Amino acid sequence: MRKRIIPPAQQENQAPGDDWLDLERLAEVEITSEDPAHPIESALIPGQGTGWRAAEPGEQTIRLVFASPQRLRRIWLEFVEPDVERAQEYVVRWSPDGGATFRDVVRQQWNFSPQGATRQVEDHRVELSGVTMVELVIVPDVGGGGARASLAGLRLA
Repeated sequence: MRKRIIPPAQQENQAPGDDWLDLERLAEVEITSEDPAHPIESALIPGQGTGWRAAEPGEQTIRLVFASPQRLRRIWLEFVEPDVERAQEYVVRWSPDGGATFRDVVRQQWNFSPQGATRQVEDHRVELSGVTMVELVIVPDVGGGGARASLAGLRLA
């Protein structure tokens, strides 16, 4: 009989391993709003809490401004919504020139449902050089409801 040892399953709430950028050191964050109980650091720094949540309903923007241009190979996002049924849309953009122009990476919609789909994880493979900004725009309810945007995790490599 042949056998092999396999590693244990990865914890569900962690981004799969990579050389993640130290966003705390490399970037400044700009946000349109923030619930004081769920600050943006909770989504950007592993182990810092339960994620970010907007203070108000409606479209929200999270922008990472890098002190020096970066090379990106991955953009990993995690959204969790256990309570409200809604259709969310997000777009990730990047800028090579400090925000004068932006280029879309991805635009995607997801339907959350408390009876089933409560978690969305996206792992976008990219080849981007000279990135000075990454922008995430979240429309928490494309139907116009009063949902507040949230982000459980964002990692860049």
